[in-house]
Amino acid sequence: MAARDRDRFSTTTRLRLLGEQTAARVYRSQTKRQARRSRLTGRAALLALVLCSMIVALAYPMRQYVSQRAEIADLKHRQEQAHARVEQLRDVKARWQDDAYAEQQVRRRLHYVMPGETGYVVIDPGAAQRSRTDRGAAHRPWYANVWDGVDKSDASDQ
Repeated sequence: MAARDRDRFSTTTRLRLLGEQTAARVYRSQTKRQARRSRLTGRAALLALVLCSMIVALAYPMRQYVSQRAEIADLKHRQEQAHARVEQLRDVKARWQDDAYAEQQVRRRLHYVMPGETGYVVIDPGAAQRSRTDRGAAHRPWYANVWDGVDKSDASDQ
């Protein structure tokens, strides 16, 4: 028994016991830490941060790119419309260069007749009757017309 007591107080035995106790404490603290630790590691957090910063950095240029592409498409459409309008105007100009077309338009629009021809104007009797009913306001005094205008504008606001 004396040998055991001596072993108990030896430096080697004490260091071994101290190491075992320390290892047990470390193991207990690691298990507690592992239980509390989330699954998000430092590398994963850094990767998420880099991805978020890239998305934020690229969001505005992508929005600008898309809006500029839409604007370019709109301008191309307007350009095509302008070219079509220019072609129409060139056709009209070419038609007006022809004397027969110009004479036809003058006869139709201005009611011109050639020397020796007799021009007639046909009046629609229904149109004349409608114009007479529209002149009803002309036979009333001016102040009645003014008050009717005020009443109509007041009614349109409501």
